[in-house]
Amino acid sequence: MMISEEINNTFKEFLTSKGLRITNQRMAIFEAAYSCAEHFTAENLLDESRKLDDSVSRATVYRALPLLIESSLIREVDVGKDFKYYMANRDVKTFQAQVICLDCEKIFEIDAPFMEWYGKTVAEKLSLDVEDQRLQVTAHCRNLKASGSCNHLATK
Repeated sequence: MMISEEINNTFKEFLTSKGLRITNQRMAIFEAAYSCAEHFTAENLLDESRKLDDSVSRATVYRALPLLIESSLIREVDVGKDFKYYMANRDVKTFQAQVICLDCEKIFEIDAPFMEWYGKTVAEKLSLDVEDQRLQVTAHCRNLKASGSCNHLATK
């Protein structure tokens, strides 16, 4: 997936605003992260980044991830494991809920605009401002139970 010059410039401007250098490694990590169509782990990101710049180290990836999240171009998805998943924030206009298949571990992003309203409404009742919220649903595959095969395994 080709990243637009506008998105590239947004990340470069973010780095500059933080007083950080725009390095080839940071840009390779950003390009690899933003180009992933699916959720990815830090280790997946390391592998993809090294395809673009073989000098990218594991430590550089782990230092870059908080910057990517802070830039709001990448978001962290915690599904209760001992590692996190990440996903590019591309044209997301509404709140996204995650539905996680317990059989194949695929994470689906589903629009859930009502959750944004709900979070704001309950927080306002307590005189609070929403900082973050998430909705995750874990489920088992009906096809796996019925036929022994999960349709989502092929698309993982």
